[in-house]
Formats: sequence, C-alpha cells, structure tokens
Amino acid sequence: MAKSAPLYTSVAVNFRARTFSGTDVIALLARLVLGGALLLAGGLKALHPYQAAAAVRAYEILPISLANPLGYALPWLEIGVGLILVLGLFIRIGALLGALMMLIFIIGVGSAWARGLSIDCGCFGGGGAVDPSKTAYASEIVRDAIFFACGAFLLWRPGTRWSMDAMGSGRITSDLYEDELDVEEMEG
Repeated sequence: MAKSAPLYTSVAVNFRARTFSGTDVIALLARLVLGGALLLAGGLKALHPYQAAAAVRAYEILPISLANPLGYALPWLEIGVGLILVLGLFIRIGALLGALMMLIFIIGVGSAWARGLSIDCGCFGGGGAVDPSKTAYASEIVRDAIFFACGAFLLWRPGTRWSMDAMGSGRITSDLYEDELDVEEMEG
C-alpha cells in the first residue's frame, strides 16, 4: 500500500505546476487593470458627485434630464463593476459591462473631439470645460482602448485560478486532488 503524500506536498506541487499558466496570468492582470481603473475612477467621482454629473453634461450628447442622473449613477456603476472584476466574481458579466463602458467612453471622447469641444473627459474625477491646449483626447482614447482590450480578453478567456469564480466552481479543489493523486502515483 502506497503511502500518500501530506496535503502540503500536494499543494506545493500544485503551486509550482500550475501557478504561472500564461492565460491565467494574463486574465488576472486584465481583471486587475480594468477592475482597478474602474474602482479608482468610480471612487474619485463618488467623492464629488456634482462634478461627475457636470462632466457627463459637458459632452453635450444627452439632455440634462438624462445626463444628470447618469452622472450621479456612473460612479457607483464603475465601483460595482470594478469590485466584480477585482474579486473575480461573475467575470464574464463584469468584463462585458466594463468593455461596454469603455466603448461608450471612447465614442463619447471621440465625439467631443470631432465636434471641437474643449473638455476634460472627467474619467478620473473633474471634467467640464478646459483650455483647448489642455485636451488630451488621443491619449484618453488609447487608454480606454487598452481597458476595452482587457474586457474583451476576459470575455474570451474569463477563467483564472485566482478568482472567486474558480473557488465556486471547484476548479482549485479538483486541481489539488488531481495533484495529490499524481504525488501518490510517483511515490507508489
């Protein structure tokens, strides 16, 4: 009868064998980058909700009756989606919402640029009219495109070992069990 390896040996084998899967690392980074950006943006806007509403109004896309409620709700939506992504809970839903927000932001910034508006995007608080020399539309679009790419990647490959989704699916537990069996076979 083969002696089974202690659990800590199985965990160590699992950690060395599977921790640095390329897809898992990229998915983790994508989750943390997009989720962290949304948490930061939402948190800064939540501190000054009137400025967030003014930033949405500055785009001159929506009527004030829609721009104001959206401006007040947007920080909390960003915080919620950011938490979903950072925790790794319902990753595909968070990725879809995050990617859609980034696409809307890209369209909004591009629209302001095309119409010759001189506004700060209000992405991380602030917003509103600025001196034309202080607009940064191209860099804002590139930044949001990178965040969009993070969301798109997570829609394609949401799985990551380091998420609440993985814990709930039993993926981590089953991997540990499989590695424990592998250690027993090696010793037997």
